[in-house]
Amino acid sequence: MAVPAPIRPAPYPDAPSLPAAAPGRQSATAPAAGQTRRRPWLWVLLVCLLLVAQTALVWLTFDYESNRLQEEVDAASASIAAEIRHAVSHDLQSLQALSWREDNPPLQWRSAGARQLLQERRELVRIERRNADLRVTDALDSPYHAPIFVRLPRAAIEQETEIACAAAARTGAPSFSRSFFVPLPGDLGVEIVDVCLPVQRSGELVGYITASMALATLLNEVVSPALLQAHELSFINGDGSRLARAGRPRGAGIYVSERLIDLPGQTMRLRVDSQSGRPQLIPNLAVALVLGLSLALGAVVLLLARDMRRRSIAEHALAEALAFRKAMEDSLLTGLRARDIEGRVTYVNPAFCEMVGFSAAEIIGRDPPPYWPPEKVPEYRRRLQQRQSLPDDPAPRRDPSPRGNLREGFETTFMRKDGERFAVLIFDAPLVDGHGRQTGWMSAALDVSDQRRVEELSRQQQERLQATARLATVGEMASLLSHELNQPLAAISSYAAGSMNLLGETTLEPDAVPMLRQAIERIAAQAERAGKVIKSVHDFVRRRQQLREPVRVEALIEAVLPLMRLQARKSGARIEVAINSGLPRVVCDRTMVEQVLLNLTRNGIQAMEEATPLEQRELLIRVRSSHPLWVTFSVIDRGPGIAPEIAQRLFTPFFTTRSEGMGLGLSLCRTVIEQHGGALDHERISSHRSEAGDAGPATEFRFTLPAERVSHPARREETAQSA
Repeated sequence: MAVPAPIRPAPYPDAPSLPAAAPGRQSATAPAAGQTRRRPWLWVLLVCLLLVAQTALVWLTFDYESNRLQEEVDAASASIAAEIRHAVSHDLQSLQALSWREDNPPLQWRSAGARQLLQERRELVRIERRNADLRVTDALDSPYHAPIFVRLPRAAIEQETEIACAAAARTGAPSFSRSFFVPLPGDLGVEIVDVCLPVQRSGELVGYITASMALATLLNEVVSPALLQAHELSFINGDGSRLARAGRPRGAGIYVSERLIDLPGQTMRLRVDSQSGRPQLIPNLAVALVLGLSLALGAVVLLLARDMRRRSIAEHALAEALAFRKAMEDSLLTGLRARDIEGRVTYVNPAFCEMVGFSAAEIIGRDPPPYWPPEKVPEYRRRLQQRQSLPDDPAPRRDPSPRGNLREGFETTFMRKDGERFAVLIFDAPLVDGHGRQTGWMSAALDVSDQRRVEELSRQQQERLQATARLATVGEMASLLSHELNQPLAAISSYAAGSMNLLGETTLEPDAVPMLRQAIERIAAQAERAGKVIKSVHDFVRRRQQLREPVRVEALIEAVLPLMRLQARKSGARIEVAINSGLPRVVCDRTMVEQVLLNLTRNGIQAMEEATPLEQRELLIRVRSSHPLWVTFSVIDRGPGIAPEIAQRLFTPFFTTRSEGMGLGLSLCRTVIEQHGGALDHERISSHRSEAGDAGPATEFRFTLPAERVSHPARREETAQSA
């Protein structure tokens, strides 16, 4: 039964949220409550705005950093293109100056002009002198490169050069050819572009100066090492294919810039690929500081919202205190009583007044309270003094019992105004003020008199149900007794008649004395057998101990084994018992557990009577320890099993599949086992090997009982010996 927590005044920061007023009572602060419900949406909106601003800041920072890196690549590509143009322009000027010396002898041309130019400009790999018919009259290769026209002769790959010279002759200015690939020894090659300068004398074309320029060397010689380390540089075709490259082995492919380099008679595309990847979420210290300040601002806003929520709760708690207390007094069914540190009652609610029949004015301040029975006043005063002598402890006390962590309660007796005594369950808790000092106790009182009456009625009904089940068992055993006792009684009658005949003779033959002695011994044995059968039934019917006690597993089985065998002999079944060694004793109501064992074995034997062949009718009783705190009992039969639709109702009271049954056996068994804290269930075993060696399906009913707890090995040995 739930017990409401005591009302405890709290300081402002931790003021508890109070429940709404009772139905039918409209709070005077309803508009303020509506404003309170709207306030969270304002805070949510503010937090959302902060999140949007923070996200936008991060995105803008990321975008700014990306744009900055792209601008750096664009600036680098523009600078590289300018440097290439400047280098090409310088080369053209040097070649133009060389063309002015065209009338010099070849030896002087080689030593004074071309050789010096090839030594100064490494991107130039070959300089040629051509006549007006474009035939090469003299050529000089760069000292820094191996001759390039080795695998293929110059005449085989000068088509682009001829086109450039034709354009130069037409315009009278230098002209560049399209780039072409020249294979080198070792399966290598180089991308070359030729520049052709016309040589004129007195306005007439007399020849040409052609220079071959290596594009990769041009990039490596012209571009600064810093740019080469940070970028991949390449000349590309219109379709994006790479002609020549320099710098890093491979760019990141994220920040790329392309430039067109206009050369006389030709246009080249320069591609610059940066090594920089995507910018990090926090690329620099300034952004980290801004993000940190934004997060700090968000934390301050959350703390402010939390503080405002507490302040709002405290304001509403103060505004609704009277309405809430009135609603509590009108609607609460549990009696509440507050007492000061001296034990005087300072507050009672209407439910408490209705419980005892006194008004609040008759209870508050009275010593002793009027609801104390006069005969119990000394006892209650002693208990109050013991409570006052305990140290102040605002924390709720815990129940040390294994049930764990429940507020301690005790049962006592109160008196109504008409003098009726009734049972009350009291839950006490310290009453603490706003400064943490204990000022008294708050008690919750529950009238349990009706509950006790119901428990007593339930106990009586359970006793009647158990008696009915036992009578049904005894009635069934009566038929077994009539069958089982007929045989020893008939044997007693036969042996007695034979003995009388022997005694009736006047003279006994010598061999008649042993026969008479044997007959009398058999009479005694059969009489003892009949007596044991009757004693077993008598003990089962008469034994009834309410107290649970530690019992050996073997004692439980041995007590009901004779009764089990009565049923087994009638059905032609065999009973096998398998008990693991070293089992602890079980704590149980011995009589009820014996009845559970008897009911389960009787059901198993009856299940094998019709569908199971006689040679397979075996009932196995197995006991093992499934857990250090539990012992498992199993009753396994070789019957046809339980249909699913019957299994669903198997433990329902008064449900039975036999015309002579009452349907109380399994229901009573489950109730008994659950009262012991255990569980009773059943399952179909697909394969079970019997003592005879054959295997087949079987049905197992098993239940658990708590094992005796023995903490010390010596105590465990002593307990085993006493058992």
